Amino acid sequence: MSLQQGFAQLKESLQQQIIGQPHLVERLIISLLADGHLLVEGAPGLAKTKAINALADRIEGDFKRIQFTPDLLPGDITGTEIYRPQQQTFDFQAGPVFHNLILADEINRAPAKVQSALLEAMAERQVTVAGVTRALPELFLVMATQNPIEQEGTYPLPEAQLDRFLMHVVIDYPDAAAEQQILRLARGEALQQPAADILKLAAEDIFSARKQALRLHMSEPVEQYIVQLIMATRQPAAYGDDLASWIEYGASPRGTIALDRCARAHAWLHGRDFVSPDDVQAVLHDVLRHRLLLSFEAEASGMNANKVINQLIQRVAVG
Repeated sequence: MSLQQGFAQLKESLQQQIIGQPHLVERLIISLLADGHLLVEGAPGLAKTKAINALADRIEGDFKRIQFTPDLLPGDITGTEIYRPQQQTFDFQAGPVFHNLILADEINRAPAKVQSALLEAMAERQVTVAGVTRALPELFLVMATQNPIEQEGTYPLPEAQLDRFLMHVVIDYPDAAAEQQILRLARGEALQQPAADILKLAAEDIFSARKQALRLHMSEPVEQYIVQLIMATRQPAAYGDDLASWIEYGASPRGTIALDRCARAHAWLHGRDFVSPDDVQAVLHDVLRHRLLLSFEAEASGMNANKVINQLIQRVAVG
């Protein structure tokens, strides 16, 4: 079985458990392939926790859920030094961040110090405690969630931390047909019906798949298309005065790199050996949504990030 077939089976298996959220499932796998972190925004009960838990069950890695609360401390994330009186020494007690898959649940409910502790882990793949730097596992993915309904007592993520996320995915309620499937699935789980044997992907397979995705052919015009989309967010006046009035700050070079990697992962996941403009457009909203800082004029005009990105797709020429 090829790696692409293995990931196709992984996607199909996850969609059988995470019903009505195919977009979330695909973006989770793309994040795994592109070696990046995922920010998911959606109302409670939309299987955000279950999605990454199900992914953890299907790869050879460990999973940890961190519930972010206002009283959380940085050491609760990274770990801390514990004094052993018998030996008169300090031993490092590793925190939950030293796992392969991390669910940072309601990340915006924790104060800035805790968010910055996770920031180093996400960006540098390491943690520094008591002056000692410790490397995190090579296979490391953070999926953070935000609840868009209740914003009281929250600490909005600063732009610097938002930029560390590969993608920002917004999910909505499933339709009626999917809701009925969810009902049947929940009933079967409550009856403890035996589950089918789950095929697990090894970490080495994931690393090999990442290399295959990075080696996909990307023509010069597609590469230029990616660059021009990012440049349009920084110099929007070249594409219209209205666009210039809507965008206050554009995407950083991290956005360019993320768009390239996500487009490659999308193409590879769909069985292609080249990257097309369609792959770029397919992931563009999730890659740029959190990287655009819109003006007050945009909000007053009823524009949001999705609508601005739609305008970018219409105005930036392909090739």
